[in-house]
Amino acid sequence: MSVAVDLGRRLVAEALGTAILVATVVGSGIMADHLTDDTAMSLLGNTIPTGAILFVLITILGPISGAHFNPVVTMVFALRRELKVSAVAPYILAQIAGGVSGTLVAHAMFDLSLLQMSGTIRTGSAQWIAEAVATFGLLLTILGGLRFRVDAIPLLVGLYITAAYWFTASTSFANPAVAIARSITDTFSGIRPTDLPGFIVAQILGALVAAALAGWLFAERRNEVPPIIAQGAG
Repeated sequence: MSVAVDLGRRLVAEALGTAILVATVVGSGIMADHLTDDTAMSLLGNTIPTGAILFVLITILGPISGAHFNPVVTMVFALRRELKVSAVAPYILAQIAGGVSGTLVAHAMFDLSLLQMSGTIRTGSAQWIAEAVATFGLLLTILGGLRFRVDAIPLLVGLYITAAYWFTASTSFANPAVAIARSITDTFSGIRPTDLPGFIVAQILGALVAAALAGWLFAERRNEVPPIIAQGAG
């Protein structure tokens, strides 16, 4: 998904992409909450912009940095030796800084106090399982796209997150940087800072399981006879 680009530009792309992603998540949540008292409609108003902006951001920034915007994606790419270990910490720091900036920008756009702490409770085994499942699915989507349809990854990720908002109990954070950024907004999309550790551990575990499964499931077997040929043989 990326070409040879110097680390500085890659870090700016990661910070900028994560900032715009978080500004979209937080800002659309604030807007939806202002426009309706119906929680389902608010969630829908939060979901559609998030899926849409992911398609845009991955399309335009993917060729620069790989469009991770997510520490667990960076972690998995490093484990697959598709990202230098020396770039992991800078990537993650850029993502976290970008996410925090995105929250502050969203607050400024809606004339809210810039510095807030969320009071929204998101904890318990159901939430943690949901985050593990959400992150597992996200990484499996990315790695499957890399294996079979690189050009479709922006659409695949956007559609997956759109769906995962609704089929997971946690509404699919699936991203430690986004979770951290959402802990400093006391709005529709927030999460209590004290609930972050459970979410982040679940996200890491989900990503690692997805990486392990994808390594086997999507492995290229050079000596296999293509199914269409095998069916016609003999």
